[in-house]
Amino acid sequence: MSHQGSWNKTLFESKLFSSALRPTEVLPYYYRALHQHEDQDVTITTIITSNRFEALARLVEQYRGPVSAAVHISSANTTRRTDLLASLHAFYTSSPLFSRWVDIHIVTDQYDRQFNMWRNVARLYARTEWVMMLDVDFAVCTDSRGRFRSALKTGGGFQVLARSGRAAFVVPAFEYAVQEDGMDWKTFPTDKQELIELVNSRKIVMFHQSWVPGHNSTDYEQYYAARPGEVYPVTTYQKSYEPYVIMRRDGPPWCDERFVGYGGNKAACLFSIYLSGIDFYVLPDDFLIHQSHAYAEETRKNEASFSSSHCSRKELCIEQIAQSLWADTLHTDAKYNLREECMRTVGVPEIVLEHFLKNGVGRESQDN
Repeated sequence: MSHQGSWNKTLFESKLFSSALRPTEVLPYYYRALHQHEDQDVTITTIITSNRFEALARLVEQYRGPVSAAVHISSANTTRRTDLLASLHAFYTSSPLFSRWVDIHIVTDQYDRQFNMWRNVARLYARTEWVMMLDVDFAVCTDSRGRFRSALKTGGGFQVLARSGRAAFVVPAFEYAVQEDGMDWKTFPTDKQELIELVNSRKIVMFHQSWVPGHNSTDYEQYYAARPGEVYPVTTYQKSYEPYVIMRRDGPPWCDERFVGYGGNKAACLFSIYLSGIDFYVLPDDFLIHQSHAYAEETRKNEASFSSSHCSRKELCIEQIAQSLWADTLHTDAKYNLREECMRTVGVPEIVLEHFLKNGVGRESQDN
């Protein structure tokens, strides 16, 4: 093969994941599903650590559709790495559902929680046009996949909205009020009416009841009242909003890989998507329920501080505004979210006025 026709995998990934901590190795399609997915299908993209294989098994059994999973295996201990790969093999070959639906991509390094980098891996190697970015410990309780695919084929306003590239569709998330009640996904409700009955009896609440800003922009009261098929827009977006969404694989921004550890990493990813001009719309007939498990609260607390101190939403705003000024697109409709959200972010207006505009960043500077 000639040099021109060769493909340097290491160089490609070093560019693609340039913000990830080093050294990191990505092994795409370590296991590749045999089923040929339709392009218009919806792939769940998710991230797995070595202690969450069983959670993936539950998700695959529930969903029975395409799944692209980035599995992190530490490189710190060679013997343990070998053992984990053997466990993964036994796990993957334990059910025909895996070989039919699941693509596994290995991420190996010495860092435990590069969550956004892992999310990018799972999304990049998804083999359908549509993806649902989902945490592995959620149950997909309704046929959101089938309903979404049918709506795309039916045409009308939903199809136009979906194909505009300016929409991400929220699947509302819930949890059990008593953690012990949420252990077995087989007991979860499977239709909206049953869900609402459990909400009214206060057995199920919005996710996450300990962090309301994460999901309250979904407007749960409107969700309860929405008629079948009545998709509605999110009108009260705020920067901590981190819904689970169905969106196009290609087009939306990638998750910022500088966010490492617990604490705002997913919200930062959704924030970038919103700033790019993509609005959120809520699917009125579908829902997810969190399957209860223990959290490493002290680790989350410490790493939340680390993430927020190393990369802020202010930085994301400044970067996207700079790009828009350079491309002379900041005034366009597509950048409405960027203007509205970032210009009320503390410190951003001053920087825009004092630095970018002062130095003539924009189309004029390109023409000189």
